[in-house]
Amino acid sequence: MTVTDDPLAELPFALGGPVARALIRKTPEDFLVTELPVVGPDDSGQHLLVRVRKRNCTTPDVARELARQCGVARRAVSWAGLKDRQAVAEQWFSIDLAGRPDPGLAAGPGFEVLEARRHSRKLRRGALAGNAFELLLREVEGDHDEIDARLIRVRQGGVPNYFGPQRFGRRGDNVDQALAMFSGKLRVRGREQRAILLSAARSHIFNAIAGERVSAGDWGRALPGDVLQWQGSRSHFLWEGDEIERIESQIAALELHPTGALWGHQGSQAAADVATREEAVMAVYPELAQGLADAGMDSDRRPLRLAVSELEWTWQNDTLRLRFTLPPGAYATTVLREVLSVT
Repeated sequence: MTVTDDPLAELPFALGGPVARALIRKTPEDFLVTELPVVGPDDSGQHLLVRVRKRNCTTPDVARELARQCGVARRAVSWAGLKDRQAVAEQWFSIDLAGRPDPGLAAGPGFEVLEARRHSRKLRRGALAGNAFELLLREVEGDHDEIDARLIRVRQGGVPNYFGPQRFGRRGDNVDQALAMFSGKLRVRGREQRAILLSAARSHIFNAIAGERVSAGDWGRALPGDVLQWQGSRSHFLWEGDEIERIESQIAALELHPTGALWGHQGSQAAADVATREEAVMAVYPELAQGLADAGMDSDRRPLRLAVSELEWTWQNDTLRLRFTLPPGAYATTVLREVLSVT
């Protein structure tokens, strides 16, 4: 396995490949992200919920500075999801202030504090309703009508739910590092870095499983043995082929999605031919699969299809403005790659 600058480069396209080219992130303001919380502050408890707007800095950068200002350990600061460095992003953090008064928080390097209120619970990873994106794509080279038609297809049928390149590190080498960690060649210090490498390893296997379904043309269809998941929910169930008309109708309406394995020690969790196909993909990456199992990672499922909600767009000459909302754990880059090639 070798390092690549674009871990998604070899993955198949579902809609025929990009139909245009464009410039992205000419400035951070061209990539706006707003985190959508599950619940707001309840104005009580030992945790301080802090909403920040950051620009050209990472989520851990902000967390370290908030910890410094509050006089607490870095582990006392948590967040729901990582946000892009080269962007303007609004997101929430929680700070455990047990036995401490509210600090006088100030702006830090690359971020400003928008709101700070008490809350009774710690903010945990994944505890968000989704993210709203507003992207400005400049110097678009391509037929506008063809781009519009592709965006309509995305709105109607979604895109493959690949993990984006951000999951694999700035140099794309997190999977190689995970292999080195599993073999004992790399000593990883700290739970956070270990978690990043474990996540990259199983994200790589998931992308390969999703890519196999895309190549087969059934990534957006339910097959007997599929584990199906409800849109906007973590709830899923094994489908054995019953009530086919109802299931197909809910799949077509983007209410249900087939899922792929997030590998762990319990294996695929699918059944019949779906499980056989997933295990065949896993067999291509035995060191990753065994490393994840040995690490005690629980098996999980992730939708193979990403529904792109509230997708709207406007044109101004050769500039395209896109607005859409994605569920937690989804990537704007995986939406864009089915429409445009961006630089």
